[in-house]
Amino acid sequence: MEANPFLGLILHSIGGLAAASFYLPYKLVKKWSWEAYWLVGGFFSWIVAPWLLAIVITPQAPEILLSVPLRTLALTWFFGVLWGVGGLTFGLTMRYLGIALGYAIALGLCAAFGTLMPPLVSGELADVAMTTSGRVMLAGVLICLAGIALSGKAGIRKEKELTDEQKKATVSEFNLVKGLFVAIFSGVMSASMAYGFSTGKPIAEVSLKMNVPHLWQNLPVLIVVLLGGFTTNFIWCLYLIAKNKRVNEFYTCKLKDHKSPLLSNYIFCMMAGFTWYMQFFFYGMGSTKMGAFEFSSWTLHMASIIIFSTLWGIFLKEWKGTGKATKIWITSGLIVLILSTIVIGIGNKLAMDVVNY
Repeated sequence: MEANPFLGLILHSIGGLAAASFYLPYKLVKKWSWEAYWLVGGFFSWIVAPWLLAIVITPQAPEILLSVPLRTLALTWFFGVLWGVGGLTFGLTMRYLGIALGYAIALGLCAAFGTLMPPLVSGELADVAMTTSGRVMLAGVLICLAGIALSGKAGIRKEKELTDEQKKATVSEFNLVKGLFVAIFSGVMSASMAYGFSTGKPIAEVSLKMNVPHLWQNLPVLIVVLLGGFTTNFIWCLYLIAKNKRVNEFYTCKLKDHKSPLLSNYIFCMMAGFTWYMQFFFYGMGSTKMGAFEFSSWTLHMASIIIFSTLWGIFLKEWKGTGKATKIWITSGLIVLILSTIVIGIGNKLAMDVVNY
């Protein structure tokens, strides 16, 4: 199928919007512990949504997975497990830093590792840098990292300017030290999703051989990667639930010290879960349209998430009370991130023109 970087950029942007929005329904969950709503939402994100959409769109999915070598499935699942560690701590990042600052720091590292490491390990990065289109694309990656740095700078200024009361008015459990630690760890580990897509390429190739449309070839890959992510989160959340004696939160409204809106909690968790999955649903489609530099998809995905999460942070008044200079920093970061997506798109378009020529 012919590459179409512009369409790929649109698809990645939609995925970024979904990723930046998924945590909002969790804010409407009442009286449940973090581990309870994270596990329920994760079940919809990592098990229900991948299988449901894969079966509906690509009914061959079970046959495809049975046709792939066990080693490929194991590696793809393993990187999903590692990514799951990042996803698990990413939830904690939101708790301690809020949407805007948490996304900027965690996804900044995630963008750098997830974009550059796969081609570096495979030995393709040097070849990419030898072409004009490759250099333009790499410049876009660097611009993206600069935009992330600007957003991070704004977040640090915000932390210094606001009082504890102001921070906790929008982020009730704000804690900079804890937040920075889990954000850095989450960013590095979350890059494993990009490696999972890389090791899962044989699954996508089998999908194409079984007449799955090019646009949907990554849906079976997502089943395996996200199963790994669910494995990690399930074990950890189950441990916390048992430790804190929270099992009754799942089936009763009458808890020990409060009443839980049981039905609405499940509905909001389901909404969060399916919204979260949509990011990789569109990421999988977008990556098929990026041409020779498919690995740049990860940078576009991360940049889109940070752009939309910054806008959500502004809408939710997470920057209320900060000075003019801080607002200029965050606005500058947003503009530079948008510029990076344009430059990466140009690099991919140049590569496509060379191939067509």
